[in-house]
Amino acid sequence: MQKIIQITEDGSHTIHVPEIGVTYHSFHGAIAESMHVYIEAGLNYLLETQKRSTLNILEMGFGTGLNALLSLQCAIKNSISIKYTAIDSDPLNPSEYNVLNYGNLLQMSHELLALHDAEWNLSVRIHELFSLEKQKIDLRNFESSQQFQCVFFDAFSPVEQPELWTTEIFQKLFALLEPGGILVTYCSKSAVRKAMQEAGFQVTKIPGPRGKREMVRAIRLL
Repeated sequence: MQKIIQITEDGSHTIHVPEIGVTYHSFHGAIAESMHVYIEAGLNYLLETQKRSTLNILEMGFGTGLNALLSLQCAIKNSISIKYTAIDSDPLNPSEYNVLNYGNLLQMSHELLALHDAEWNLSVRIHELFSLEKQKIDLRNFESSQQFQCVFFDAFSPVEQPELWTTEIFQKLFALLEPGGILVTYCSKSAVRKAMQEAGFQVTKIPGPRGKREMVRAIRLL
């Protein structure tokens, strides 16, 4: 499928896939959206409420690597150790990710390239505080023996990928989270919240990023 690089309102890139009519990020700002949904509502929320020095993060949808890059930036800023696992069944190729401008904008060009160039299906040390394991696999087939404290659920919308927004998927993610762990996502559709609740999550709607009134933070209490 053709992937077209586009500039969003905060100057950062997103990718548009015209064949299926989707973009990887909000046109209101790719970096701004990722910071709001995944870093502020997810990673920073955990650090503020649980005072952790280490975190295991699972991301559904590695995509442009932006969420991983922002998590690495956060790890360095806060001197916390992060083990980051990312799932993506259709990763970008070098001709696509080499032109993304997040590295320049965040002054982390070397780190962004290292994230994308890291070998798949292996744990790779990107920084002394950050390791990355990318798995080229469908989430429905993903298995892990480790427990996570945070899930970044960044799949395409329920319209484009309905198979990834089901009760069964959220039951799988619930089991992968340790008690007190959280899942954050940009989508707040009632059917999605219902599926999360049926999987056992306590679901809360919170303010969304610019251009989106609400998002969701789901917590595994038990």
